Amino acid sequence: MAEAKLAERPAATAGAEVLTVKDLQAWYGESHILHGINFGVRAGEVVTLLGRNGAGKTTTLKSVMGIIGKRSGSIRFNNEEIIRASSDRIARKGIAFCPEERGIFASLDVRENLMLPPTVRPGGLSLEQIFTLFPNLKERLTSQGTKLSGGEQQMLAIARILRTGARFLMLDEPTEGLAPVIIQQIGHTIARLKSEGFTILLVEQNFRFASTVADRYYIVEHGKVIDGFANSELSANMDKLHTYLGV
Repeated sequence: MAEAKLAERPAATAGAEVLTVKDLQAWYGESHILHGINFGVRAGEVVTLLGRNGAGKTTTLKSVMGIIGKRSGSIRFNNEEIIRASSDRIARKGIAFCPEERGIFASLDVRENLMLPPTVRPGGLSLEQIFTLFPNLKERLTSQGTKLSGGEQQMLAIARILRTGARFLMLDEPTEGLAPVIIQQIGHTIARLKSEGFTILLVEQNFRFASTVADRYYIVEHGKVIDGFANSELSANMDKLHTYLGV
């Protein structure tokens, strides 16, 4: 019996660029972090931002989500400029952000954490569909956030944004500190979401994991994109990757 689809595929034409970032500058207070970031993400693909710690990868995701106060340049989503939009308006356009720190509410149980974010668009995953992706969560529905392992917290953080109806997902270091078996499960989940038409922008330090899920890569260094290539060009770029990342 064929496995049920998670959700209907979006109407966007496959391969159309849904996110276009040009000359993105960002500041934390007086600290100038991003110095002209340029990249694009096409519908239905997984794009990974690679780079050393402090390169500006997380700041890029936060800037797209509208949670960096001072920004300039251009961020276009589905051909609409959103650089001046508030984070709640950006969420309602179908963008969701899963932060590195996960943001699980320790005093709430798994079900309460799952149900907390509002639905911003139609087409969000039901609890049944979420449990298909993360069966562990069904077993821990009444467990408090403090009782969850790191892997379970990461599953919950991803599951929570899937309920909202967003089809463009930004995942910040989803494998950080996790056991290999959980990393493998996260990889399977990303592949499944991609097959169902989700678009994913991924920040990842674990290049070996990224290489199993990404369609394309951008290298971020000192607040700029300094290189980019497709997964099919990975072998030809390994020497450069060793230089950029120290892998």
